Amino acid sequence: MTSAPVDIVTPSRWNQPLPRKIALLLLIGLAWEIYGRVLDNDLLFPTLLQTLRSLYEAVISGVLPQRAGNSLAVLLQGFLLGTAGAMLLAALAATTRIGADLLDMLTAVFNPLPAIALLPLALMWFGLGNGSLVFVLVHSVMWPMALNTHSGFRSVSPTLRMVGRNVGLRGLRYTAAILIPAAFPSILAGLKIGWAFAWRTLIAAELVFGVSSGSGGLGWFIYERKNQLDTGAVFAGLLSVILIGLVVEGVLFRWVENRTIRRWGMQSQ
Repeated sequence: MTSAPVDIVTPSRWNQPLPRKIALLLLIGLAWEIYGRVLDNDLLFPTLLQTLRSLYEAVISGVLPQRAGNSLAVLLQGFLLGTAGAMLLAALAATTRIGADLLDMLTAVFNPLPAIALLPLALMWFGLGNGSLVFVLVHSVMWPMALNTHSGFRSVSPTLRMVGRNVGLRGLRYTAAILIPAAFPSILAGLKIGWAFAWRTLIAAELVFGVSSGSGGLGWFIYERKNQLDTGAVFAGLLSVILIGLVVEGVLFRWVENRTIRRWGMQSQ
């Protein structure tokens, strides 16, 4: 008696997320191109091809890479300072009651406050320069990052906490060896949220006062081209903001995620 052959079902490429996302991007690009051609008004809405041409010219001239580099350099300063402050507050809240009360009070007061609303104070305190930008970036990163980190620390199992206490871990050593590894999914989520808030805040701030020592960032590039009625370059600047955000979110954070929480079995594939 022979058994019937078993069909081996191989997964279709269409079942993978990357081909579907590429197809959706192509459809969006096609709709953009068609709408631009139907509207036939470059001043209001350039076509996708015109936008890509403006993007190419800005990249070849070196203006756009320089402006993007300026923005990312300032963003990195504010992001690192905000992350360090958030981790310090969360660690203090995880180890002391006073720290927990302090974190609850500060986040209740400052988290609802939009970072862009602090621009007038930043101008008065730090002047027209990178110091003002870093100040608003720290504010935009610190509070969501602190809340996510504190939530992750609180979700660590009591058993794991007792293990750390039993081996004599206290203070910063206890936080670094027990709390941070166990709460890393929440910490990474806080990093993603903080990055998104910081990137939006930076572009908005640069649109207002992005010039420092004769140079500015992507936001100031968009503002300059708007004043010159170069709408294609404005769209090229906006497209650059989107592309940088996609690269950081889809490449950098995904790389960190794959080599930490997924490798450790803390998240499904």
